[in-house]
Amino acid sequence: MTFAHPYFLLFLLVLPLLAWLKGKVGIQPAFLYSSVQLVRGITGITRSSAGSILLKLRWLALALFIVALARPQLGEGETKVTASGIDIVVAIDLSGSMSSEDFELKGQRVNRLTIARDVLRQFIAKRPNDRIGLVAFARDAYIAAPLTLDHDFLQQNLERLELATPDKDGTAIGSALTAALNRLRGIKSKSKIVILMTDGQNNAGKVPPLTAAEAAQTLGVKVYTIGVGTRGMAPIPYTDPFGRKRYAQQPVDIDEATLQQISNRTSGKYYRADKTETLRSIYDEIDRLEKTEVQVKKYQRYREIFPFVALPGLAALLLEVILNHTVWRKLP
Repeated sequence: MTFAHPYFLLFLLVLPLLAWLKGKVGIQPAFLYSSVQLVRGITGITRSSAGSILLKLRWLALALFIVALARPQLGEGETKVTASGIDIVVAIDLSGSMSSEDFELKGQRVNRLTIARDVLRQFIAKRPNDRIGLVAFARDAYIAAPLTLDHDFLQQNLERLELATPDKDGTAIGSALTAALNRLRGIKSKSKIVILMTDGQNNAGKVPPLTAAEAAQTLGVKVYTIGVGTRGMAPIPYTDPFGRKRYAQQPVDIDEATLQQISNRTSGKYYRADKTETLRSIYDEIDRLEKTEVQVKKYQRYREIFPFVALPGLAALLLEVILNHTVWRKLP
């Protein structure tokens, strides 16, 4: 057991002194007599212990309150986890074109976001000792999850990702890369990685992709870019006036030249994922990045137990007040 504010315990040393002073000074007698001869007949009466008991209850309550102020805590232990020296931010495209169903998962046709989420989920599971963050982007880019070793939290945020609505559609590649770099800026690690997945061209945001790539190069961040989508035409689902699901063919338009330049400038690599197996193999290759092992201490929360100390103190104080005003009530 530990105390959050142990200096309050010093007041416990004062209690014996206060008790001694109280006994030394005493209280003024209720009756005064001119001669002890007048009370000689009652001197043999035994003194009641009520006052002593009430006083002890009051000191006990005060002592318990002091201990409660020190905030006693039960530590639930300390665990050490081995973390690699790699920090990874994954930027994932949520633009409307990611709804194209040109991938398969377990024999079923799925859209690009679904397969990207599935592959990324497995990638995260394989790297429990890396700090991983998540950036989502369409017309705008935002932080979906900060860099963290809490991969359960990361997976939950990954599952919450949804395709952008039409009023927020777009592909801000430069803004997404900038948002990812801001997560890595100022962090000390052996290696900083950005994995950027998109299926289109930069058509939104205020930061040109190559300008963001120059910033990444300056910061020493390696960027792996992945163009997601089949080659040629891709089926995009829509609902007809009768509520039936239909498909419209749309040309796949990935700016591979820009993605290639981004990866080249940052000593990364560009990949083209045109089918499920290819996307999985891409992440398997990235998973083989060199790691530097370091020790990171991860503390669990302490459990506060001050209520279990304060409540008995309150009970002692209430008992003292009740007894003092009922059973052992003093006459005026």
